[in-house]
Amino acid sequence: MDNPLSIIIEIRAGAGGKEAALFASDIFRMYMRFAEKNKWPATLIDQSQDDLGGMKEIIFEIASPEAYKKLKFEGGVHRIQRIPSTEKSGRIHTSTASVIILPIFPEKNLEIRPDDLEIGFSRSGGKGGQNVNKVETAVRITHKPTGLVVKSEGERSQGRNREAAMKILKARLSQMMQEEKVANVGELRKTQIGTQDRSEKIRTYNFLQDRITDHRFKKSWHNIEKILDGGLDPIVEYIEKSGK
Repeated sequence: MDNPLSIIIEIRAGAGGKEAALFASDIFRMYMRFAEKNKWPATLIDQSQDDLGGMKEIIFEIASPEAYKKLKFEGGVHRIQRIPSTEKSGRIHTSTASVIILPIFPEKNLEIRPDDLEIGFSRSGGKGGQNVNKVETAVRITHKPTGLVVKSEGERSQGRNREAAMKILKARLSQMMQEEKVANVGELRKTQIGTQDRSEKIRTYNFLQDRITDHRFKKSWHNIEKILDGGLDPIVEYIEKSGK
């Protein structure tokens, strides 16, 4: 099996409404800061924000062969327990966000026929000024043989959004080729997303106890603020050494 050249990370808010979207933003920042500390180039591909600035959905790429090795176990449902800044009664909220890790493999064995693609364009719904509002820069690509649909509106130009959308598509198709035990990429993504319910989680971030617990490895770490600021090294190193 070829080694991945880079990874695409997809984060989606799950159970918990606006607090879940804020948590998804925290997770996004954690991975971006971790990439920055490791000097891995990171590029935003697509995002959808709510009115509080939380992320309902965000997709980005980390361009480093080391990224998959370090972060491949991050896929799954992450759960947070804390008192939101908007909570006046001091009640603890439990929210979730799902993380999907898609490795990008060399393209030598991947062929995508132009006839297999249905490409559409629309106006972007994100930030970007007048250009975003007046020009159809957002790109949506459907891969007809598999039914996979990808989109990108994070860039200001149609061409760059098309390139980003194709990168996501190739990553998902590559994953289908590499994972022999998975019938299709939908099942692979489903195993990482789960139902996004609070009971389905790989990791819990408990702010009141200043503790992060990975339920797969039955291991906990303290200093949540430092870890969410990109200090993932203790978690990553432990999981790497576990050999799982």
